[in-house]
Amino acid sequence: MSANLATVSYIGATILFILSLGGLSNQESARRGNLFGMIGMTIAVVATVFGPRVTGAGLPWIIGAMAIGGTVGLVAARKVQMTQMPELVALMHSLVGLAAALVGFASYIDTSSPMVGAEKTIHEVEIYVGILIGVVTFSGSLIAFGKLAGKIGGKPLLLPGRHWLNLAGLLIVIWFGREFLNAHTVADGMTPLIVLTVISLLFGVHMVMAIGGADMPVVVSMLNSYSGWAAAATGFMLSNDLLIVVGALVGSSGAILSYIMCRAMNRNFVSVIAGGFGSGAPAPKGAKDAASAEPAGEVSPINAAETAELLRESKNVIIVPGYGMAVAQAQHTVFEITKTLREKGVNVRFGIHPVAGRMPGHMNVLLAEAKVPYDIVMEMDEINEDFPDTDVAMVIGANDIVNPSAAEDPTSPIAGMPVLEVWKAKTTVVMKRSMASGYAGVDNPLFYKENNRMLFGDAKKMLDEVLIALHG
Repeated sequence: MSANLATVSYIGATILFILSLGGLSNQESARRGNLFGMIGMTIAVVATVFGPRVTGAGLPWIIGAMAIGGTVGLVAARKVQMTQMPELVALMHSLVGLAAALVGFASYIDTSSPMVGAEKTIHEVEIYVGILIGVVTFSGSLIAFGKLAGKIGGKPLLLPGRHWLNLAGLLIVIWFGREFLNAHTVADGMTPLIVLTVISLLFGVHMVMAIGGADMPVVVSMLNSYSGWAAAATGFMLSNDLLIVVGALVGSSGAILSYIMCRAMNRNFVSVIAGGFGSGAPAPKGAKDAASAEPAGEVSPINAAETAELLRESKNVIIVPGYGMAVAQAQHTVFEITKTLREKGVNVRFGIHPVAGRMPGHMNVLLAEAKVPYDIVMEMDEINEDFPDTDVAMVIGANDIVNPSAAEDPTSPIAGMPVLEVWKAKTTVVMKRSMASGYAGVDNPLFYKENNRMLFGDAKKMLDEVLIALHG
């Protein structure tokens, strides 16, 4: 393939990637957006592999590596459950960071095209920054994977003087960056790169370990941004314009998404990085398990048959899904209940909070998988004002995103966080396994309100019983 044809292919791929991002901004066009992205990536890979920069001797190695990677990706896509998507995304981010770091080392070791003067300095800065971003993304994403998969606790690890430790690490990185640029041989420059790698690994681990479980949606979008900038850094090191453009697109869109997530939690990005929100602790004193302990107030339990009767007699129902629905894999039963109620003339809609679940859009993806119509899935800002006219608000495994403390208690850790105001409905039904607090470690006064009913048990099992009662 000629250089001109490769350039034209890159331009076409870039356009498709931009169209892909545009498509992903809406549920109805998300499938088309994914298709554009896949076509664009196929064009980009083919143009690169068969382009002028790949020699015949290297082609078998590249094709072999692509076959192995493609097989791993295909197996993962088939085996991973939708509830495991957040940790899979974090794991993919780690691979992008690792690739950027390895490309940085390879670019430095490669002396086939020697550089001098300003060109050499610029290239070495690209290598140093690329390895820094890549390694931080790699280690931080692995810790995020561990937290999302439940292998690492959600409680933030806040070391004494942690900010001073971060500052000391940054100063060491800057000092060794100077040493790296002044190195006269490849061997001389390897020591600064190794020190950089070690500190970056520790910084990525330290940064994400300090972030609490309630902030994990922000962490996922933040690491998405980091992986984009790592890809852009790789593009600079390889002088590949497409990687630079695509990396910048991913990096900037991830940064915008992080801002949206932070605003949805009434947080700022710096406070998320500072950590400490979402302790992952057990229920606070006064909360109780479904069967024991002193209550923080009186709760009114309800059973599946009574819940079905409430739903059957309603005219307007809003369902608020949370991570509990994802864990129980109850989205398909939720769709069947929705379908049954709509056939009976009940107006059923869904209210989605931006940080419901473990990653941005998690609930939307689950509902789309269950074939819930897009037009009845509403964002928080679209549906909040409708709760006073709602007969039943049904909360399935959500907690912090429906906590009245955010609006009613200025002393609450989540005060000011925009939430779905389900307590304004005539009746709320909250489905939970127990009275334990959510990721923020804050008790929820919703459970004790007069118009609230608690349906305890596994979401899938209880919803199956509700569906049977609706058909009865």
